[in-house]
Amino acid sequence: MNKPLLATLATLVITGAGMAPAAAAAQNGGAAAAPAKKAAPAVKAVDFAGTVSLSNCSGSVIRFPASADSDPALVLSNGHCLETGFPDPGEVITGQSSSRTFGLLNSAGTKVATLRANQVVYSTMTDTDVTIYRLTSTYAQIKNSYGISALTVSDTHPVAGTAIKVVSGYWKKIYSCNIDGFVYRLKEGGWTWKDSVRYTSACNTIGGTSGSPVVDTATGKVVAVNNTGNEDGQRCTENNPCEVDASGNVTVRQGINYAEETYQIPACFTTGNKLNLNASGCVLPKP
Repeated sequence: MNKPLLATLATLVITGAGMAPAAAAAQNGGAAAAPAKKAAPAVKAVDFAGTVSLSNCSGSVIRFPASADSDPALVLSNGHCLETGFPDPGEVITGQSSSRTFGLLNSAGTKVATLRANQVVYSTMTDTDVTIYRLTSTYAQIKNSYGISALTVSDTHPVAGTAIKVVSGYWKKIYSCNIDGFVYRLKEGGWTWKDSVRYTSACNTIGGTSGSPVVDTATGKVVAVNNTGNEDGQRCTENNPCEVDASGNVTVRQGINYAEETYQIPACFTTGNKLNLNASGCVLPKP
């Protein structure tokens, strides 16, 4: 009488029947074992810690590779999130007084503190779309009081295909996708941005995610700042950016979203997190 299937499987498990090593199976004419797969790159845990919520946008507490714990902390968001309104095309704002507040989030997305700025260090919507605020607190004070570290801005150009997360402090939502490629010029209304990051379609960001850090999941570093997307399929209008290549050809990708690279920023900040637009390697637009 044949044993029921479950009983047969139980017998095999108990006795170890049929569990000879792969090498032995190959010697007996069986298929050789497949080569071991190459280990996937380690993935950093990406959460809300260090991100901030603004009144109308998202942002993050950032530091640069050379920043010191005793330096005044900085917040990164978009130029179009500036509380005094959009900078005009060609306009660069530096050293503007500010008392803007930011809700500091922990890893779970819970607000644990209110941080305050005392200056808009840099803001523009020309070539890029960034605002950088200086806070009244140092990195050490924030870490000691709330156990939260700043996000580090990478100083190298991002790579196509990289797995990324767009972390919105405003919506307390994380979008996961990849860098699809780079746009020679991204034009929206009167503004033009250079070498923009284009996401794959999974990052379907919405209003309020502007200013969110774009984090490389392999390094945990900020590689861009989320800023726009083509909502209605229109060509080069506000909320409907278009891609322009080096030959002037225009492409419209409805439903696709974009970010502006941040690797150029660290070279423009020196000791004490002080802005120096004349520093060696600094290519940010000047006033």
